[in-house]
Amino acid sequence: SMLRVFAVSSRLRSLCRLQRIQAHMVRKPEVLLEKVGRTGVITMNRPKVLNALNLTMIRQIYPQLKKWESDNETDIVIIKGAGDKAFCAGGDIRAVTEAGKVGDSLAQDFFREEYILNNAIGSYRKPYIALIDGITMGGGVGLSVHGLFRVATEKTLFAMPETAIGLFPDVGGGYFLPRLQGKLGLFLALTGFRLKGRDVQRAGVATHFVESKKIPDLQKELVDLKSPSAEDVSRVLDSYQNYQPFIYFQSLVLLNPVRLFSASSVEGIVKNLKTDGSEFAKKQTETLSKMSPTSLKITLKQLQAGAALSLQDVLVMEYRLSQACMRGCDFYEGVRAVLVDKDQNPKWNPSTLEEVSNQMVEQCFSSLGEKDLTL
Repeated sequence: SMLRVFAVSSRLRSLCRLQRIQAHMVRKPEVLLEKVGRTGVITMNRPKVLNALNLTMIRQIYPQLKKWESDNETDIVIIKGAGDKAFCAGGDIRAVTEAGKVGDSLAQDFFREEYILNNAIGSYRKPYIALIDGITMGGGVGLSVHGLFRVATEKTLFAMPETAIGLFPDVGGGYFLPRLQGKLGLFLALTGFRLKGRDVQRAGVATHFVESKKIPDLQKELVDLKSPSAEDVSRVLDSYQNYQPFIYFQSLVLLNPVRLFSASSVEGIVKNLKTDGSEFAKKQTETLSKMSPTSLKITLKQLQAGAALSLQDVLVMEYRLSQACMRGCDFYEGVRAVLVDKDQNPKWNPSTLEEVSNQMVEQCFSSLGEKDLTL
């Protein structure tokens, strides 16, 4: 009888081991798409990598958004991130770099499909509410900022850090950044400066500020709304805000950039900063000196052009720029230095602003013919 017990327990043990292995094989879905009542809820579900957006996720979110948009059973859409650290810290840039190096089509597909999704959000016909509770950068900004409502909390950390990796603030950055007050957008775009908490709303990136602990109640109240209009959603969001109208930017970024970032060239901005000589200006000069000179010049032109374009036209322009970056070398070097080897010491080429000619910048904006993005 002892032998039988032993055989059974050994069988059980190997069964448990098999189940453990299978549990690992059943990958968690990278994005959750669910209907809660008459609300479509999208949850980015890769908390370990700060909900970074990859092509698989884009290919699940886009058709679902389109379906909900024309579905009479769906009134509003809420998008949020799993875990307590991030909404979405950006696009899965490492995968794109690997693809770009070997000429894999992912380097085209990722940007093309991501921008098509950004445009769908920007033109969405139903209230779209992004709960940006946590890190929201790059690709995560593209999933939120073009929607009708963006709710920041004290945990929100917003940035467009692309110039540090030889890219530019894409996902429609050329549309929303120049529309922020003064030269704030250009300042954020060139330096990758991080806005935190309430400042995200003061800057106009978020429409509302709600304390993180109130988000579950807010979400429940939104879900419970009976066939809501945008006004109804707005009313609920307003009721959760605790206003502090007379406290301005904690970081005083509001006043400085307007003055210092209003030159018509990157060299002009650097000169303004050096002449100014304040602590703030010194810090920004140092930051800019670490960025890709090519990226800085592309970004300035992108925002100057984008100020007068529709979101669609901006995305077409940005797709051209994305492919120019895939052809260049700074993007690969930036990703290596910041994300792969993490030595934070990129060797940019060209290495100075002066060496980046207007002609080099212009070329990045030229049409791709039949390979252009069509929206």
